[in-house]
Parts: sequence; C-alpha cells; structure tokens
Amino acid sequence: MNHTPGPFSELAGAREGLRIAIVTETYPPEINGVAMTIGRMVHGMLRRGNQIQLVRPRQHTGDAPRSAAGLEEVLLRGVPLPGYDGLRIGLPSRRVLKRLWKAERPDIVHVVTEGPLGKSALCAARDLRIPASSDFHTNFHSYSEHYGLGLLKPVIAGYLKRFHNRADCTFVPTRELRTRLEGDGYRNLLVVARGVDTTLFSPTRRSGQLRAIWGASQADLVATYVGRLAPEKNLSLVFASFEQIRRRLPSARLVLIGDGPLSPDLQRRYPEHVFAGTRRGEDLAAHYASADLFLFPSVTETYGNVTVEAMASGLAVVAYDYAAGREHLVHGESGLLAPFDEAPTFMRLAADLAVDDALLTKLRRNARFAALRISWDQVVDEFALALRGLAREKV
Repeated sequence: MNHTPGPFSELAGAREGLRIAIVTETYPPEINGVAMTIGRMVHGMLRRGNQIQLVRPRQHTGDAPRSAAGLEEVLLRGVPLPGYDGLRIGLPSRRVLKRLWKAERPDIVHVVTEGPLGKSALCAARDLRIPASSDFHTNFHSYSEHYGLGLLKPVIAGYLKRFHNRADCTFVPTRELRTRLEGDGYRNLLVVARGVDTTLFSPTRRSGQLRAIWGASQADLVATYVGRLAPEKNLSLVFASFEQIRRRLPSARLVLIGDGPLSPDLQRRYPEHVFAGTRRGEDLAAHYASADLFLFPSVTETYGNVTVEAMASGLAVVAYDYAAGREHLVHGESGLLAPFDEAPTFMRLAADLAVDDALLTKLRRNARFAALRISWDQVVDEFALALRGLAREKV
C-alpha cells in the first residue's frame, strides 16, 4: 500500500471542511463517465476546503500517488476488469481499510464503485461506525446481457441492491433513475445531478479543417457517436440510423469517437465511416463541435455524460427518453427523444431531422442554452451539502 503523508492528521485543526475518504475503482486519466465525474467531484471538494483521502487500485505498474493540497492518495492492488481494457478492479481490502481509518478517522466514507474494493469500504465503515454514502453510476445488471452473462442478471441486480442499501445514502444522477430504483426496493436515494464544462465543450471549437479531414464540406451533414465501442452501447442502431440518413443525404458523414472491444470488427465492417479513436480535452471538444447531429441509442445508461457534452457543443441530439436526455432535453425544442428502446422511432427521428435544416438549427441552439444551466459548481455544492448533512446526522 502506497500513500503520501495524510492530510487528515496535518489539517485536523482546520475543521471548516470535511475529512472524506473516497473509494473508487476508476479515476482519471482513465476514460469513462465514472472516472470523469468523480474527478470533477474531488477537485471541486478540494477547492471548497475539504480534505480528501482517495483510495483506488493502482492503474499500472508505474502508477504512484499524486500530490495536491488537501489530497492523499492510497493505492491498493487490483486486477484487470474483463471486457474493459486498461481498467482494473480492486481486491477485497476490509482489514487494510479498517487499519487506515482507525489511524486517521474520516468524517464520512463515500464509495463510488460496487466492486470488491467498494464492498470492503462499506463493510469497514460499518465496522467502525463511520457514515457511508455510495454512488449508483453503472447499470452492471443490464450490461450482463451483452457479455454472455444474461442468466446472472437477477444475481447481479440483487447484489447491487444489497450493496447500496448498506449505505446511509445513495446518490443517483436523475429523478427518473431514483423512481425506478425505489420501485426495485432501493432505500435512501438522493438526486445529485452531473454537470458539464461549457467552456471546454462549446460550439466555438468547431473546425473546418477537421471536417475536411473527415471528407465533409461546411454544407455537408456530419453525424457522430461518442463513447465506448462496446456491446452494451447498442451500436448497431447508430449504423442503421445513419443508413436511413444517407438514403436522403448521400453526402452525409458518420464519425465515431471512442474505442473498445468492438472497434477492430466495426472498422472492418464499415470502412467508409470515420473512426477517430480516443480523444481527450480540447481535441475531444473540437471533435464534438465539428459535427452537427449526435446519435446516442444506448439503453444501458444511468446518466450518459456524452449527452450533455454534445448539448454543450451545440449538437442536435437524438436519444432515448430516459437518463440525461429526459432530465435535460425537451422533445422538439432542444433535442429529439424516442420512446425507450423503440428502434424504428429512433431511426425515423434521426432521418427526418437530417433533412430539416430549420429544426436542426433550432435544436442545436437550444441544446447549448440548456447545457449552460448545468453547472458543475452547483452540482458539487449539492454534493458537499449532502455529505455534510450525513456526517452530522451520525455524530
């Protein structure tokens, strides 16, 4: 176990902020929605004067604890996560965490992921009577059907419910998800949304040079998908929808941004499309803003950060009516929302939108306006307030 000198003991006298132990099995620079979200939360909480002890698996052999004011990183052993190249899952560490938190007791333990490390953290917090919260980030029980584990779906769903019901509070990103989980027997759910960086993701990053690389003029329509190229993302509907678009607009282009286990096969099957691979930071933002229409047919999201990133970038979004789409878009005004998992409707909406210049312009403009209301500062403030309340309740 590696860690830098703990801020808990050094800053014990400075009690304006909380001492928070955050346990996660993914963290930047890993690329996924969970890592991005918790990275934002950690930096926001540090800026507000809190002390953070970040417990995570070592990402690679050269990984070392990073140093920042108020931040302590504790790196534990991990093993590769099947189907997710580059990600590692933590190992059971209950005794290690109990020793760590007996030496420097946090005000609250926040568990981000539901793997063995996350379960160990909840158990250790319970043993030591430390308040504990959790995040519901990923529909792992829905993913199981796409990885040949459909028979295990009830087992995984039961595990997730037991896991989160051991916490004093579970944070969910949308009201729709809270309602659904409450119907499944989850308790103590609190909605804390997710934000979007509207300075990074902006229409001002649109690049004619990048569009030219894609083979598109300024007048051509460019549709895009951003995310993992993986079975759970329903990518067949991206290609089917674009075929409907291309029948009406032969010059249209499709750009896919991201990587994953399906990438080699998809590139062989669809050589006519642009596979841009993994992009980060301003490069990613330019790829978003240089497109026109965003296709997101996934049916396994808890939120879908890419939806709000596309909105902030000024794209017209076609998605299903759930998760971030339902939370932030108004059908026909700032995006188009198909009834959940109705593929024919999704394809029709995408094809009709592609040839309706007036509607496309309106949706792009209004999507940007809607994104401007989704502030990370407000999200972090709500998260901080909720953690403080939980910590005080258990004193």
